[in-house]
Amino acid sequence: MRTQDELHQDKALFTSKAKGCLIGLAIGDAMGDLGRSDAYRSRYGIVTNLYPGAKSTDDTEFGLLTARALLDCGGDLTPEAVLAAWQTHIIDQGGIFDRAGKPLYGAVENIKRGILPPLSGIDNVQNNDDGAAMRVAPIGIVAAGDPARAAELARIDAEISHTRDGVWAAQAVAAAMAVAMVDGSTDEILDAARTYIPTDSWLGRAYDRAMAICDAANSVEAAWEDLHTALWTPVHSMSAEAVPQTFALFRLTDGDFHKGMFWACNFGRDADSIAAMCGALSGARHGLDAIPARWVEQVRVASGVSLKFVMNEDVIALAEALVELAL
Repeated sequence: MRTQDELHQDKALFTSKAKGCLIGLAIGDAMGDLGRSDAYRSRYGIVTNLYPGAKSTDDTEFGLLTARALLDCGGDLTPEAVLAAWQTHIIDQGGIFDRAGKPLYGAVENIKRGILPPLSGIDNVQNNDDGAAMRVAPIGIVAAGDPARAAELARIDAEISHTRDGVWAAQAVAAAMAVAMVDGSTDEILDAARTYIPTDSWLGRAYDRAMAICDAANSVEAAWEDLHTALWTPVHSMSAEAVPQTFALFRLTDGDFHKGMFWACNFGRDADSIAAMCGALSGARHGLDAIPARWVEQVRVASGVSLKFVMNEDVIALAEALVELAL
Protein backbone atom coordinates (compact mmCIF):
# COMPACT_ATOMS: atom_id res chain seq x y z
CA MET A 1 0.00 0.00 0.00
CA ARG A 2 1.26 3.47 -0.88
CA THR A 3 1.46 6.31 1.61
CA GLN A 4 -0.60 9.44 1.13
CA ASP A 5 2.58 11.39 0.35
CA GLU A 6 3.58 8.89 -2.33
CA LEU A 7 0.22 9.26 -4.03
CA HIS A 8 0.34 13.06 -3.82
CA GLN A 9 3.79 13.06 -5.41
CA ASP A 10 2.46 11.19 -8.46
CA LYS A 11 -0.21 13.56 -9.71
CA ALA A 12 -0.88 11.61 -12.91
CA LEU A 13 -1.62 8.45 -10.93
CA PHE A 14 -3.69 10.36 -8.36
CA THR A 15 -5.75 11.93 -11.15
CA SER A 16 -6.31 8.59 -12.90
CA LYS A 17 -7.51 7.05 -9.66
CA ALA A 18 -9.81 10.00 -8.89
CA LYS A 19 -11.32 9.80 -12.36
CA GLY A 20 -11.67 6.02 -12.04
CA CYS A 21 -13.42 6.45 -8.71
CA LEU A 22 -16.07 8.95 -9.89
CA ILE A 23 -16.53 7.36 -13.32
CA GLY A 24 -16.74 3.93 -11.67
CA LEU A 25 -19.50 5.27 -9.44
CA ALA A 26 -21.43 6.58 -12.45
CA ILE A 27 -20.97 3.43 -14.54
CA GLY A 28 -22.01 1.12 -11.71
CA ASP A 29 -25.06 3.27 -11.04
CA ALA A 30 -26.21 3.32 -14.67
CA MET A 31 -25.32 -0.29 -15.43
CA GLY A 32 -26.80 -1.60 -12.17
CA ASP A 33 -30.02 0.23 -12.93
CA LEU A 34 -30.17 -1.63 -16.26
CA GLY A 35 -29.62 -4.88 -14.40
CA ARG A 36 -32.89 -4.33 -12.52
CA SER A 37 -34.85 -3.63 -15.71
CA ASP A 38 -37.22 -6.33 -16.94
CA ALA A 39 -36.84 -5.04 -20.50
CA TYR A 40 -33.06 -5.49 -20.52
CA ARG A 41 -33.21 -8.83 -18.73
CA SER A 42 -35.75 -10.18 -21.19
CA ARG A 43 -33.55 -9.12 -24.10
CA TYR A 44 -30.06 -9.96 -22.83
CA GLY A 45 -30.65 -12.32 -19.92
CA ILE A 46 -27.85 -10.62 -18.01
CA VAL A 47 -26.30 -7.17 -18.34
CA THR A 48 -22.71 -7.23 -19.58
CA ASN A 49 -22.43 -3.83 -21.22
CA LEU A 50 -23.33 -0.19 -20.69
CA TYR A 51 -26.10 -0.22 -23.26
CA PRO A 52 -27.39 2.93 -24.98
CA GLY A 53 -29.96 4.69 -22.86
CA ALA A 54 -28.31 3.85 -19.55
CA LYS A 55 -28.25 6.91 -17.32
CA SER A 56 -27.55 8.07 -13.81
CA THR A 57 -29.82 7.79 -10.81
CA ASP A 58 -29.56 9.48 -7.43
CA ASP A 59 -26.40 7.50 -6.58
CA THR A 60 -24.27 9.39 -9.09
CA GLU A 61 -26.06 12.68 -8.73
CA PHE A 62 -25.78 12.87 -4.95
CA GLY A 63 -22.16 11.79 -5.28
CA LEU A 64 -21.62 14.82 -7.50
CA LEU A 65 -23.39 16.93 -4.88
CA THR A 66 -20.85 15.76 -2.29
CA ALA A 67 -18.05 16.63 -4.71
CA ARG A 68 -19.50 20.07 -5.28
CA ALA A 69 -19.95 20.60 -1.51
CA LEU A 70 -16.27 19.77 -0.93
CA LEU A 71 -15.17 22.14 -3.69
CA ASP A 72 -17.49 24.95 -2.62
CA CYS A 73 -16.04 24.97 0.91
CA GLY A 74 -12.42 24.39 -0.10
CA GLY A 75 -12.37 21.01 1.63
CA ASP A 76 -13.35 22.46 5.02
CA LEU A 77 -16.48 20.36 5.24
CA THR A 78 -18.71 21.33 8.16
CA PRO A 79 -22.43 20.78 8.83
CA GLU A 80 -22.94 24.39 7.71
CA ALA A 81 -21.08 23.74 4.44
CA VAL A 82 -23.15 20.64 3.70
CA LEU A 83 -26.33 22.55 4.47
CA ALA A 84 -25.25 25.39 2.16
CA ALA A 85 -24.60 22.93 -0.66
CA TRP A 86 -28.02 21.31 -0.27
CA GLN A 87 -29.65 24.75 -0.18
CA THR A 88 -27.78 26.00 -3.26
CA HIS A 89 -27.76 22.90 -5.43
CA ILE A 90 -31.05 21.25 -4.42
CA ILE A 91 -33.58 23.56 -2.80
CA ASP A 92 -32.76 26.70 -4.80
CA GLN A 93 -32.99 24.64 -8.01
CA GLY A 94 -36.43 23.20 -7.42
CA GLY A 95 -35.71 20.32 -5.06
CA ILE A 96 -35.20 16.64 -5.77
CA PHE A 97 -37.00 15.32 -8.82
CA ASP A 98 -37.34 11.58 -9.59
CA ARG A 99 -35.67 8.40 -8.35
CA ALA A 100 -34.20 9.52 -5.01
CA GLY A 101 -34.44 7.64 -1.73
CA LYS A 102 -36.96 8.55 0.95
CA PRO A 103 -34.48 10.01 3.47
CA LEU A 104 -33.15 12.38 0.83
CA TYR A 105 -36.61 13.79 0.18
CA GLY A 106 -37.22 13.84 3.92
CA ALA A 107 -34.03 15.77 4.64
CA VAL A 108 -34.94 18.42 2.08
CA GLU A 109 -38.37 18.87 3.62
CA ASN A 110 -36.82 19.11 7.08
CA ILE A 111 -34.41 21.81 5.91
CA LYS A 112 -37.29 23.78 4.41
CA ARG A 113 -38.98 23.63 7.83
CA GLY A 114 -35.88 24.87 9.59
CA ILE A 115 -34.91 21.45 10.98
CA LEU A 116 -31.15 21.44 10.53
CA PRO A 117 -28.40 18.81 10.79
CA PRO A 118 -28.12 16.52 12.65
CA LEU A 119 -31.86 16.63 13.43
CA SER A 120 -32.65 16.75 9.72
CA GLY A 121 -31.23 13.23 9.56
CA ILE A 122 -32.41 11.97 12.95
CA ASP A 123 -36.05 13.07 12.61
CA ASN A 124 -36.32 11.51 9.19
CA VAL A 125 -37.83 8.55 7.40
CA GLN A 126 -35.76 5.43 6.52
CA ASN A 127 -32.64 7.18 7.74
CA ASN A 128 -30.68 3.93 8.01
CA ASP A 129 -30.67 3.14 4.30
CA ASP A 130 -27.67 3.31 1.93
CA GLY A 131 -28.44 6.80 0.60
CA ALA A 132 -25.47 8.37 2.38
CA ALA A 133 -23.03 5.53 1.66
CA MET A 134 -23.63 5.77 -2.08
CA ARG A 135 -22.53 9.42 -2.25
CA VAL A 136 -19.17 9.48 -0.40
CA ALA A 137 -16.76 8.49 -3.20
CA PRO A 138 -15.51 12.12 -3.56
CA ILE A 139 -14.57 12.07 0.12
CA GLY A 140 -12.35 9.06 -0.51
CA ILE A 141 -10.53 11.10 -3.14
CA VAL A 142 -9.79 14.18 -1.03
CA ALA A 143 -8.88 12.01 1.97
CA ALA A 144 -6.93 9.41 -0.03
CA GLY A 145 -4.63 7.49 2.29
CA ASP A 146 -6.31 8.86 5.43
CA PRO A 147 -9.29 6.64 6.30
CA ALA A 148 -9.83 8.35 9.66
CA ARG A 149 -10.29 11.74 7.96
CA ALA A 150 -12.49 10.13 5.30
CA ALA A 151 -14.72 8.64 7.99
CA GLU A 152 -15.05 11.97 9.78
CA LEU A 153 -15.91 13.86 6.60
CA ALA A 154 -18.43 11.15 5.73
CA ARG A 155 -20.07 11.54 9.13
CA ILE A 156 -20.47 15.27 8.55
CA ASP A 157 -21.88 14.73 5.07
CA ALA A 158 -24.21 11.87 6.07
CA GLU A 159 -25.81 13.46 9.12
CA ILE A 160 -27.89 15.88 7.05
CA SER A 161 -30.05 12.95 5.92
CA HIS A 162 -29.16 9.86 7.98
CA THR A 163 -28.33 8.56 11.43
CA ARG A 164 -26.82 5.47 13.09
CA ASP A 165 -26.49 2.62 10.50
CA GLY A 166 -26.96 5.11 7.67
CA VAL A 167 -24.04 7.23 8.93
CA TRP A 168 -21.83 4.27 9.86
CA ALA A 169 -22.32 2.80 6.38
CA ALA A 170 -21.18 6.08 4.82
CA GLN A 171 -18.12 6.15 7.10
CA ALA A 172 -17.24 2.56 6.22
CA VAL A 173 -17.48 3.17 2.47
CA ALA A 174 -15.53 6.44 2.64
CA ALA A 175 -12.74 4.84 4.69
CA ALA A 176 -12.58 1.94 2.23
CA MET A 177 -12.38 4.41 -0.70
CA ALA A 178 -9.51 6.25 0.99
CA VAL A 179 -7.54 2.99 1.27
CA ALA A 180 -8.41 1.88 -2.28
CA MET A 181 -6.99 5.18 -3.54
CA VAL A 182 -3.54 4.24 -2.17
CA ASP A 183 -3.54 0.70 -3.59
CA GLY A 184 -4.68 -1.06 -0.46
CA SER A 185 -5.16 -4.80 -0.79
CA THR A 186 -8.66 -6.21 -0.70
CA ASP A 187 -8.16 -7.20 2.94
CA GLU A 188 -6.84 -3.74 3.85
CA ILE A 189 -9.82 -2.08 2.17
CA LEU A 190 -12.27 -4.34 4.01
CA ASP A 191 -10.47 -3.85 7.32
CA ALA A 192 -10.73 -0.07 6.91
CA ALA A 193 -14.46 -0.37 6.33
CA ARG A 194 -15.01 -2.65 9.33
CA THR A 195 -13.17 -0.24 11.64
CA TYR A 196 -15.99 2.30 11.38
CA ILE A 197 -18.91 -0.11 11.82
CA PRO A 198 -19.93 -0.63 15.46
CA THR A 199 -19.96 -4.33 16.33
CA ASP A 200 -23.18 -3.98 18.30
CA SER A 201 -25.25 -2.66 15.42
CA TRP A 202 -27.53 -4.10 12.76
CA LEU A 203 -24.98 -3.08 10.14
CA GLY A 204 -22.14 -4.68 12.09
CA ARG A 205 -23.94 -7.96 12.55
CA ALA A 206 -24.98 -8.02 8.90
CA TYR A 207 -21.44 -7.21 7.74
CA ASP A 208 -20.02 -10.05 9.81
CA ARG A 209 -22.68 -12.40 8.44
CA ALA A 210 -21.71 -11.43 4.88
CA MET A 211 -18.02 -12.04 5.58
CA ALA A 212 -18.84 -15.44 7.12
CA ILE A 213 -20.66 -16.35 3.91
CA CYS A 214 -17.54 -15.37 1.95
CA ASP A 215 -15.36 -17.42 4.30
CA ALA A 216 -17.51 -20.51 3.71
CA ALA A 217 -17.69 -20.10 -0.08
CA ASN A 218 -14.89 -20.71 -2.55
CA SER A 219 -16.38 -18.46 -5.23
CA VAL A 220 -18.92 -15.73 -5.82
CA GLU A 221 -21.21 -18.34 -7.38
CA ALA A 222 -21.14 -20.41 -4.19
CA ALA A 223 -21.93 -17.36 -2.05
CA TRP A 224 -24.56 -15.92 -4.37
CA GLU A 225 -27.76 -17.37 -2.92
CA ASP A 226 -26.77 -16.89 0.72
CA LEU A 227 -25.82 -13.25 0.15
CA HIS A 228 -29.37 -12.71 -1.05
CA THR A 229 -31.30 -14.79 1.45
CA ALA A 230 -29.30 -14.29 4.66
CA LEU A 231 -29.18 -10.50 4.27
CA TRP A 232 -32.64 -9.96 2.78
CA THR A 233 -34.78 -7.16 4.24
CA PRO A 234 -38.25 -5.99 3.19
CA VAL A 235 -36.67 -2.77 1.88
CA HIS A 236 -33.80 -3.51 -0.48
CA SER A 237 -31.94 -0.24 0.09
CA MET A 238 -31.27 -0.78 3.79
CA SER A 239 -27.60 -0.15 4.56
CA ALA A 240 -27.52 -3.37 6.60
CA GLU A 241 -28.39 -5.27 3.42
CA ALA A 242 -26.79 -3.42 0.51
CA VAL A 243 -23.50 -2.30 2.06
CA PRO A 244 -22.40 -5.76 3.32
CA GLN A 245 -23.42 -7.19 -0.06
CA THR A 246 -21.23 -4.55 -1.74
CA PHE A 247 -18.19 -5.44 0.32
CA ALA A 248 -18.83 -9.18 -0.15
CA LEU A 249 -18.90 -8.80 -3.94
CA PHE A 250 -15.77 -6.64 -3.84
CA ARG A 251 -14.03 -9.32 -1.79
CA LEU A 252 -15.19 -12.24 -3.93
CA THR A 253 -14.07 -10.52 -7.16
CA ASP A 254 -10.87 -9.22 -5.52
CA GLY A 255 -11.70 -5.69 -6.61
CA ASP A 256 -11.52 -6.47 -10.35
CA PHE A 257 -13.51 -3.77 -12.18
CA HIS A 258 -15.10 -5.89 -14.90
CA LYS A 259 -15.86 -8.87 -12.66
CA GLY A 260 -17.27 -6.54 -10.04
CA MET A 261 -19.54 -4.85 -12.57
CA PHE A 262 -20.76 -8.19 -13.91
CA TRP A 263 -21.78 -9.57 -10.51
CA ALA A 264 -22.94 -6.31 -8.92
CA CYS A 265 -25.01 -5.11 -11.88
CA ASN A 266 -26.80 -8.45 -12.10
CA PHE A 267 -27.29 -8.79 -8.33
CA GLY A 268 -30.88 -7.59 -8.22
CA ARG A 269 -32.14 -5.86 -5.07
CA ASP A 270 -30.43 -2.43 -4.84
CA ALA A 271 -28.18 -3.21 -7.79
CA ASP A 272 -27.60 0.39 -8.84
CA SER A 273 -26.25 1.37 -5.42
CA ILE A 274 -24.33 -1.88 -4.94
CA ALA A 275 -22.73 -1.55 -8.37
CA ALA A 276 -22.08 2.17 -7.87
CA MET A 277 -20.13 1.51 -4.66
CA CYS A 278 -18.30 -1.47 -6.19
CA GLY A 279 -17.47 0.56 -9.28
CA ALA A 280 -16.13 3.48 -7.26
CA LEU A 281 -13.97 1.21 -5.09
CA SER A 282 -12.56 -0.67 -8.09
CA GLY A 283 -12.06 2.52 -10.07
CA ALA A 284 -10.21 4.11 -7.16
CA ARG A 285 -7.97 1.09 -6.87
CA HIS A 286 -7.16 0.57 -10.56
CA GLY A 287 -7.61 4.00 -12.14
CA LEU A 288 -9.33 5.17 -15.29
CA ASP A 289 -7.42 2.82 -17.60
CA ALA A 290 -9.37 -0.14 -16.23
CA ILE A 291 -12.60 1.29 -17.66
CA PRO A 292 -13.66 1.17 -21.35
CA ALA A 293 -13.37 4.60 -22.96
CA ARG A 294 -16.86 4.41 -24.47
CA TRP A 295 -18.36 3.81 -21.04
CA VAL A 296 -16.48 6.82 -19.68
CA GLU A 297 -17.90 9.12 -22.33
CA GLN A 298 -21.43 7.82 -21.83
CA VAL A 299 -21.53 8.78 -18.14
CA ARG A 300 -19.38 11.93 -18.10
CA VAL A 301 -22.48 14.09 -17.68
CA ALA A 302 -25.29 12.91 -15.42
CA SER A 303 -28.87 12.89 -16.66
CA GLY A 304 -30.36 15.15 -14.01
CA VAL A 305 -33.07 12.65 -13.16
CA SER A 306 -32.82 13.59 -9.47
CA LEU A 307 -30.83 16.83 -9.28
CA LYS A 308 -30.93 19.58 -11.89
CA PHE A 309 -27.47 21.08 -11.28
CA VAL A 310 -25.57 17.93 -12.33
CA MET A 311 -26.41 18.50 -16.00
CA ASN A 312 -23.86 21.33 -15.90
CA GLU A 313 -21.12 19.21 -14.30
CA ASP A 314 -18.45 17.11 -16.03
CA VAL A 315 -17.51 14.07 -13.92
CA ILE A 316 -13.93 14.09 -15.24
CA ALA A 317 -13.51 17.81 -14.48
CA LEU A 318 -14.88 17.30 -10.97
CA ALA A 319 -12.38 14.49 -10.35
CA GLU A 320 -9.54 16.74 -11.52
CA ALA A 321 -10.75 19.55 -9.26
CA LEU A 322 -10.89 17.20 -6.26
CA VAL A 323 -7.27 16.20 -6.89
CA GLU A 324 -6.25 19.87 -6.99
CA LEU A 325 -8.14 20.40 -3.74
CA ALA A 326 -6.39 17.45 -2.08
CA LEU A 327 -2.98 18.64 -3.23
